[in-house]
Amino acid sequence: MITPLPSIAVHFTASVHLTVSTTIRPRRRGYLIVSETRTVIVCMPAGRPIDWFSASEILDWHHQPAGTPLSFFPVRRRRLLGWVSRWSDHHLVQATRRLGAVTRAAGGRRSRLDLTAAAVAANAEASARWRTWVQVVRDTPPARPWAEFLAAHTADPKKLPMEEAVRRFEAQPRVLAMLAYNAHPVARHRLDPYELDAYQAGEPTYTVVHWQHAIAADALITYDGRLLQPSSASLADRLRYLAEAGAYLRGLSRRHQLLAVKVTT
Repeated sequence: MITPLPSIAVHFTASVHLTVSTTIRPRRRGYLIVSETRTVIVCMPAGRPIDWFSASEILDWHHQPAGTPLSFFPVRRRRLLGWVSRWSDHHLVQATRRLGAVTRAAGGRRSRLDLTAAAVAANAEASARWRTWVQVVRDTPPARPWAEFLAAHTADPKKLPMEEAVRRFEAQPRVLAMLAYNAHPVARHRLDPYELDAYQAGEPTYTVVHWQHAIAADALITYDGRLLQPSSASLADRLRYLAEAGAYLRGLSRRHQLLAVKVTT
């Protein structure tokens, strides 16, 4: 059963991605932890156009890297002017075209961004992925989520170095089953072990995390300069952030501006 979506169709508005990932994941190259790429959402007041330069100033004020615009949002096609808006990039930032038609954009006016389509697509993909995961880990015991190992490493890095935390986490049978599935050359989905807490919480929770993330991303900067983001890597804090960011976005007008930015730290 696909989790029903709340009535977001006409309420969500534009936003810009900020620097907080859904989960803090170790990115390794050999024995080194390398940089992590995350998506940030930046909001601007109605009537004030948004571009990469203005978003960079806002990110810099929050001590975040400038990043680059990311084609994150599907573009809305109006019912009455659908044929015209199909080809127009008016009120959009870094529009992406397919066969000449505008399909996605890094941002722009909220009225031109189809956040409902983004949520519906993410919900369907997450539901299919969770059902695959259930089959993959069927005969394995529940595992400790990555957030527990990360917290132990953060509390005492000398006692539990990052590499050892990763090794212990990935040594669990359930995580190994996910990694083995990902290694299959024709796997239909990629099962992220660092989302284990959301997987184990059940399909409704897992799908909510993903369709809300498709709208609110990893973090959000409000048009009055507040930075919204999860206070930790725990699933509960991520859900609290998504709820807060979603409520904020629902309160924006159709004329507010959004921009999604890919940030590397």
